[in-house]
Amino acid sequence: MSIPTLSTTEITNITQTSANSGGSITSDGGSDVTARGVCWSTNQTPTISDNITTDGTGVGMFSSILTDLSPNTTYYVRAYATNSKGTGYGNTLTFTTQEQDENSFTDPRDGNVYKFVTIGEQIWMAENLKYLPNVVGPETWSETEPYYYVYDYEGTDVTAAKVTANYNTYGVLYNWIAAVDGTTGSETNPSGIQGICPAGWHLPSDAEWTQLIDYLGGDWIAGDKLKEAGTTHWESPNEGATNESGFTALPGGYYVNGFGAIGRFGNWWSATEDPTTNSAWYRDMRCFESSVYRSNVDRSWGMSVRCIKD
Repeated sequence: MSIPTLSTTEITNITQTSANSGGSITSDGGSDVTARGVCWSTNQTPTISDNITTDGTGVGMFSSILTDLSPNTTYYVRAYATNSKGTGYGNTLTFTTQEQDENSFTDPRDGNVYKFVTIGEQIWMAENLKYLPNVVGPETWSETEPYYYVYDYEGTDVTAAKVTANYNTYGVLYNWIAAVDGTTGSETNPSGIQGICPAGWHLPSDAEWTQLIDYLGGDWIAGDKLKEAGTTHWESPNEGATNESGFTALPGGYYVNGFGAIGRFGNWWSATEDPTTNSAWYRDMRCFESSVYRSNVDRSWGMSVRCIKD
């Protein structure tokens, strides 16, 4: 019997406060692997006495997310696996986190870093919100309970959801009660509803969305000024999109009895209800239109969130 044999997975998706890694356990040493993950430190030989992830049991490959890192800092990482004989380690890898951008901030709840942009008299997040306290599969929906979705992810493991490309590009889809964090809606400007947003930010009301769109010339042309240019994320044609505002609207799709329209539609909640129809107002943009559309839908839909600064 011996300690497990393993290697450390390449480090990817390095941000100011997070990174992805993992490991591959090729031998359990003759005894079941009861704990595995990665450990990291600013010292060159990290151990399980330092920062660790816990990523299941057994042999094979696993993925890990390193969080709560400091910007512009060099870290050393290696995978670990523990059996009854002791703890084995993989090879040591090193990386340096990105520098803090003056036009970005860190969400202290999970370490995600967001760019922001000033448009007129408002300061908007320039990325979709990624805060994910839990995740549900596509067969689950509610108007009254908060639900959180990651496009095309069908499990309930937050760690696994966070390593998907859709999470990292498009963020989380929230039903309306999750977006407002269980509070009642607001029609005011500003909304006064923090909702699911980080401290110091809030969920924009319908009136705040209107202020943004009016500043950019109105419903018929504002979409081109808000959407990311090109067809890296938006499907063709996306003609006319310039992103001159810096808002960088992305087509994260939606959830309604299943996932749909990623690449074609971007949909964002407001904090404002429509009490006559038991629904809530939102804005959407499309790959084949220059416009921004205002409509109301059932509050069980899953949509993206953009926060606005208090």
